[in-house]
Amino acid sequence: MASFNNFKHIFTPLKVGNTTFKSRVEFSPMVCDMTTSLGEPTQGYIDFVERQAESGVAIIHLGATPVDKLNSVDYRAEIDVTDEFKIAGLVMMAEAAHRHGAKLSVELVHAGRGADGELIATPYAIAPSNFTIPGRCKYIKEMDQHDIEAVIASYVDCATRLKRCGFDGVLIHGAHGNLIAQFLSPMTNTRADMWGGSPERRRRFPLALLKAVREAVGSDFLVELRVSGDEIVPEGMRTPEVIDFLKEAQAYIDLINVSAGLIVETRGQFYSMPPYFRPRGSNVPYAREIKACKDIRIPVSVAGGITTAEMADALIAEGSVDMVSIARALLADPDMLNKSWRGEPERARPCLRCWMCAGGYGTHIHCAVNPRLARTWRYSRPWPAEKKKRVVVVGGGVAGTQAARTLVEKGHAVVLFEKSGELGGLLKDVSRLPFKDDMLFYTEWLRRETLACGADIRLNTEATAENVMAEKPDAIVVAVGAVPARPPIPGLCGENVHNVLDVDGGRVKFPKGSRIAVLGGGLSGCESALALAMEGNAVTVVDRIPIDDFASGGHDLARNMLMQLLSDNGVELIGEHLVRSIAGTKIEIEDKNWTIRALEADFIVEAFGMKKNQEMTDRFFELIPDVYYVGDCDQVKNIMNANFTAYDRSCNI
Repeated sequence: MASFNNFKHIFTPLKVGNTTFKSRVEFSPMVCDMTTSLGEPTQGYIDFVERQAESGVAIIHLGATPVDKLNSVDYRAEIDVTDEFKIAGLVMMAEAAHRHGAKLSVELVHAGRGADGELIATPYAIAPSNFTIPGRCKYIKEMDQHDIEAVIASYVDCATRLKRCGFDGVLIHGAHGNLIAQFLSPMTNTRADMWGGSPERRRRFPLALLKAVREAVGSDFLVELRVSGDEIVPEGMRTPEVIDFLKEAQAYIDLINVSAGLIVETRGQFYSMPPYFRPRGSNVPYAREIKACKDIRIPVSVAGGITTAEMADALIAEGSVDMVSIARALLADPDMLNKSWRGEPERARPCLRCWMCAGGYGTHIHCAVNPRLARTWRYSRPWPAEKKKRVVVVGGGVAGTQAARTLVEKGHAVVLFEKSGELGGLLKDVSRLPFKDDMLFYTEWLRRETLACGADIRLNTEATAENVMAEKPDAIVVAVGAVPARPPIPGLCGENVHNVLDVDGGRVKFPKGSRIAVLGGGLSGCESALALAMEGNAVTVVDRIPIDDFASGGHDLARNMLMQLLSDNGVELIGEHLVRSIAGTKIEIEDKNWTIRALEADFIVEAFGMKKNQEMTDRFFELIPDVYYVGDCDQVKNIMNANFTAYDRSCNI
């Protein structure tokens, strides 16, 4: 008999308030950018909710949703829950979730001082005290009694509307420096009236708001509260004060959702939106401390970098929390929980924690490793091909393996040529950096799944025109990747000069305390520089681009945190300088005013980026009519581009 349900704790029902959850996993709120210009859900958004409902989660939270349009909005493309004329789409979302036994909730938020001045209807944001945020609304009005009562009324209005639409609850966003947190925190509430000053007075607004919502929706509607267990920044709120607040707040709520940090401050973002640089579960210590308080009598959940069923189950088993809140791992593989239930957790596609899913400026939610996410119709899955074909895939990197798996799923006969002895392409090197174990897990998954997908995988076999045509293919997918770019710099072939892939892959090692110059400020150069600095070396990064453009290629969230870590680890950044020559340990660089100066380095890492493998790309151009180029040999970019081009073009074959 097959073994299944090896994670007993996450699949054990839990009573929360007057509602019974079928599992101990919440789908954590994320703004999906899948609304119309009027804030109504598209059919794609409704389908997305239904897909997550199929995942096995107990409750789905729709991401940060403003409670009014006057002054609470901080982001484009959020769903509108403030308007009676827009309830039809909300009803359809609730129905989509309920068809699969999941509950549906909305994360209600007021951005306060974090409101976007271009999106709000008033010329000013409102907040407990006048502290502006760089890049956000320049004008802050300190809230008066009318403002306080109006905000509370807007929360009540939205919550009651959602209840009428068939939703099961709301998640009140009191974390990450939003308005509720601004009242609670000594850093952002310096009022001298009844709403500020002492911790007791700073709690009054949040408690009044929660009480009003509870009284309006009754006891059969879930009210969950998200808090930052610690605001991380020195001036912010600490865990003991959070616990004191929760002792009072629990009278009005059913579940505590623990995160940490601030969304508007880079150091706090390491906790509020933890990247691959941070350990998994970085917010668990705060949730554990809250859960351990004997005066807290309601369930506690935790969010932040929880990526596997095994990890989630262990946290509940040890008593750290009652539930876990997961989003990104369920974007990478919506079947992660189902596969774990069936006894196949190793088949779940790992999340890179890269934050490419967060989109930006209205770009709808994506996933770097799951090109099906939030796609509809033709690309929602590889539909069976009307005519079965024989397809040759050239290259076994990210794009080639994605193409092979997709083509097999469509029903084609697939042969994959890979000239090396293993699949994964360049991942075998970049996944060895000390903070890239998520990528290492993904690389291992990619190899397992591709080898088992049913394609004819031929390792240690370089593709040529002759052996490709010997397969009599109906189509050829070229995924030969890219090769390092090496500009004609005198001395670049010196003995102390090494390519970034050799350094990241561990084939080249430097003595601790070395002076190292990384030539190239792209993402790979900056990540390599960070790893070298963490090992105790003195590292300098040089590039012709401005420092503001260093480490580009990923999401801005991850980039900002990487730049912070480079600073914390003493990495010197030199922008707007050309590398003119290398002579032993001496590097000559030139600025935009043609001023030349010298740097001294014991070792040099060349990280000038990648370029198309043109020779290999051209090899297959005119062999047959149907030749498709995917990944870096189509456009040198990133993992997301490799997966998407391979998936999309394979779907079209």
